[in-house]
Amino acid sequence: MAEQKFDLIVVGGGPGGYVAAIRAAQLGMKAALVEANHLGGICLNWGCIPTKALLRTAEVYRNIQHADAYGITVQGASVDLKKAVERSRKVAAQLNGGVGHLLEKNKVTVFDGWGKLAGGPAGAKKLSVEKEGKMVADLEAPHIVLATGARARYLPGLEPDGKLVWTYREAMVPETMPKSILVVGSGAIGIEFASFYRNLGVEVTVVEVMDRILPVEDEEISSFAQKAFEKDGMQIRTRAQVKALKKAANTVTATVEQGGKSEEITVDRVILAIGIVGNVEDIGIDGTKVNVDRGHIETNQWLETGEPGIYAIGDVTGPPWLAHKASHEGIICVEKIKGEKDVHPLDTLNVPGCTYCLPQVASVGMTEAKAKEAGYDVKVGRFPFMGNGKAIALGEPEGLVKTIFDAKTGELLGAHMIGAEVTELIQGYGIARTLETTERELMHTIFPHPTLSEMMHESVLDAFGKAIHF
Repeated sequence: MAEQKFDLIVVGGGPGGYVAAIRAAQLGMKAALVEANHLGGICLNWGCIPTKALLRTAEVYRNIQHADAYGITVQGASVDLKKAVERSRKVAAQLNGGVGHLLEKNKVTVFDGWGKLAGGPAGAKKLSVEKEGKMVADLEAPHIVLATGARARYLPGLEPDGKLVWTYREAMVPETMPKSILVVGSGAIGIEFASFYRNLGVEVTVVEVMDRILPVEDEEISSFAQKAFEKDGMQIRTRAQVKALKKAANTVTATVEQGGKSEEITVDRVILAIGIVGNVEDIGIDGTKVNVDRGHIETNQWLETGEPGIYAIGDVTGPPWLAHKASHEGIICVEKIKGEKDVHPLDTLNVPGCTYCLPQVASVGMTEAKAKEAGYDVKVGRFPFMGNGKAIALGEPEGLVKTIFDAKTGELLGAHMIGAEVTELIQGYGIARTLETTERELMHTIFPHPTLSEMMHESVLDAFGKAIHF
């Protein structure tokens, strides 16, 4: 088999990998992409995109339940689970094809198979590609980017079986609607599934080992979210641990320990959402200087591993484990390799986080607690959705916008939001942080009326005692 040479090879076709390959091609590099399963990776096929399609179904159904408040009479509304799942899968399939088209358009050579580092002399790295036990290709390039992604993490005694105990994959394609579910973990993945099933009428219990749900979010936002979920009938156990799962024919009994007491909760299904671990096995890094720490590859600010010529981006590296962070890393990595002048390392505090539950949660920068821990004298502004005309007109009066500033310089340290469409609004604060905008510039910015975005302005004003409508 003839060896094929490239300027750069990317292993993994997720939102980090395919973006890196396309950017390399745009910069005139001969680029190859190796993908073993689906172009678009977990995000497009089994994560970000199809879950949002499902959550849209839940949102529409939830709105129908309150249709009378909008002067609309709806009778006999019900959920066709099969159709909802089919729509979700079609959305993923459509975008999967789109990624293939983009790679072809940019003349990236795609190899269908499992990529594994195969050593090579100094200045050249070799990669073997295999599919179902058969060799597909031998490749060589001076630069190889590992973008192999991650998978769900399991704990001893809490392993999924695909039938009664689910990961996100099974939770996304249920054949029948369970009557009750226990979600283990309350990060973005766990809360999104908890919200989806609860809004479709399922009895949902969430168990979180930390002292609050959505533990990476600002404490005030976490508290607001918990109250909203509990108001909707969700049961939440914090500072709690699932110690064992006992399976019956079609139910699971979980032993939950909380505050020194133990209780048994019997549900139809259990969803495990207790984090992820990087796909670092069988990719040929054994014996190299690529270092793995707690299941993820270590890199420097330019995404270089300890092995010259080998880079890593996305979920296989450190947090935050988000698709848009992976894509940005891919561009930084490739542009640095190419020698582009205007390349900046990633500041993880400028990476927005979004959770598409109902109500939505979004944030960027430091929480209030982290800002204080870092030694800042802070000014904090808040504005409730109840004070915004557009939110009231939409029938979405529950929510909060919170902004945190350095009292001395006016620097926007962080922004945290909960409520309708905040995942769309957060980019405004993301731009502000990238531009190193101060409170003065935000105050002088004119926000259109009537919009939800006006609350962003009012929250800034409130931090400095100048709020008009609150």
